[in-house]
Amino acid sequence: MKRLYIPVAIISIFILICVSCYYDNEEALYPKIETTCDTTNVTYSGTIVTMMNNNCYSCHSNKTAADNGNNLRLENYSDVVFSSAKITTSIKHTGSTSPMPKNSSKIKSCYITQWDIWVRNGMINN
Repeated sequence: MKRLYIPVAIISIFILICVSCYYDNEEALYPKIETTCDTTNVTYSGTIVTMMNNNCYSCHSNKTAADNGNNLRLENYSDVVFSSAKITTSIKHTGSTSPMPKNSSKIKSCYITQWDIWVRNGMINN
């Protein structure tokens, strides 16, 4: 039994040394929090398309909508305008539409604010 103590002790020390040498950089531990939200220059091409690309196209692009997005395509201006009421209630998680993104929390509040501004300004294709 005494012979087993020394190998177990050596292995335990080795494991402790290997596990305790964890390194993570500052950017990964403390990501920069974006605190600005541009609400002065909200455009379809510069703002809404970016929001859709980051949150919607994985299911609602022309390629994926039939299989993953309940056949709701949001890849062009006319489709987005046509579905704007559904999009509004979906991204705000209100109303009778399914909350989007599916099985996820709300999109960034900045995106919701920008969406509301774009809709309020007449959904201009700019």
